[in-house]
Amino acid sequence: MDSVTETAPRRARDHGNYEQLIARAREAGPLPTAVAHPCDASSLRGALDAAAAGLIVPVLVGPAARIGAVAEAEGLDLTGIELLDTPHSVASAARAVELVREGRATLLMKGSLHSDELLAAITSRDAGLRTGRRISHVFIMDVPSYPEPLFVTDAAVNIFPDLDAKRDIIQNAVDLHVGLGLGRPRVAILSAVETVTTSIPSTIDAAALCKMADRGQITGADLDGPLALDNAISPEAARIKGIVSPVAGRAQILVAPDLEAGNMLAKNLTFMAGADAAGIVLGTRVPVILTSRADTLKTRLASCAVAVLYAQAQLREPRLGG
Repeated sequence: MDSVTETAPRRARDHGNYEQLIARAREAGPLPTAVAHPCDASSLRGALDAAAAGLIVPVLVGPAARIGAVAEAEGLDLTGIELLDTPHSVASAARAVELVREGRATLLMKGSLHSDELLAAITSRDAGLRTGRRISHVFIMDVPSYPEPLFVTDAAVNIFPDLDAKRDIIQNAVDLHVGLGLGRPRVAILSAVETVTTSIPSTIDAAALCKMADRGQITGADLDGPLALDNAISPEAARIKGIVSPVAGRAQILVAPDLEAGNMLAKNLTFMAGADAAGIVLGTRVPVILTSRADTLKTRLASCAVAVLYAQAQLREPRLGG
């Protein structure tokens, strides 16, 4: 039986992983969230929808007149919502980060400003939210043909990560998986092939990362790599290639060799396989909800739910994330 036939019966599965995360986050209770520059309909509506769902208590940070105009045009009610006026997007990002540093916000959420503007405020040496870890992004994907949530990292922040950056990228994703209560993850370090070869540098990085895990430099997960995508997620493909490991064929975290590969993988799953892709930035003092204008309501709520659950896990176990 090939891998296409093997997964076909599962294609009809409804997306259920997000509903579980959202329900758990709603039970845990909403967290105060600084929303940076929600000056278009999708970002403002996303924040208000998450508030209505009982996931966050938003503090809107941005030009008050622009936010008010968007709310009026879209028929959105801002009654009871705190709004801090700022002159422009750079100031919005800086003030939102400041709210976190002051302890007034437990989460940070991207509005309609560019991701680079928000990340610049987050990574500011004197006024940002840096930790000892490299900042990285994780897509938490609900793929109809896969039986459990599938993490893809890094597809949004680190363009060409070196070995040290990849170590932090992996540890951030592992801590998130554990913090969400999903258990010890199986991590596949991806390349084009599953054998180490000097002509493909990512295979050498993958082998080194696995040895780093053996030596305790990466903790809390089972790692294998290099693995090609097919033998990372298909038990049959792994069997045919003769790969025997706890990870091959059943990975839960896919580590891309660079941002281009990770971004294309995540978008391929979204637009060609019908997956939903919630997004979160890690390695900062608090989780950062990084949404896209193309996100569905369910995806936006899932991103908020993931951030809420992980923030509360960090309060219980401060070692997570740093």
